[in-house]
Amino acid sequence: WLSTLAAGTPVDRLVQVAKMRWRIERDYQDLKQEFGLGHFEGRGWRGFHHHASLCIAAYGFLVAQRLIQGGSKKNAAIRDTSGLPSDYVPRGSPARAAPRG
Repeated sequence: WLSTLAAGTPVDRLVQVAKMRWRIERDYQDLKQEFGLGHFEGRGWRGFHHHASLCIAAYGFLVAQRLIQGGSKKNAAIRDTSGLPSDYVPRGSPARAAPRG
């Protein structure tokens, strides 16, 4: 494997990142088969974008429910690690509000 991660990255982390591709492939397959991502027959980008957004939102809801209820091997690793930095502030939150003058 070739990697652009730092030279001191532990082997466990390298393996985790390398295997992430297969999780993404599986999620995409689920989106197409279970949530109808591949069933769009419209003509415009806007319609496809709306369709894909709803499919992804439904999939995200189901993943969240699996994580809350537990017992799912597929998403167990997601629960353990957070990809957000500790100083992350969501867009639109009061902490990032623009000053009004």
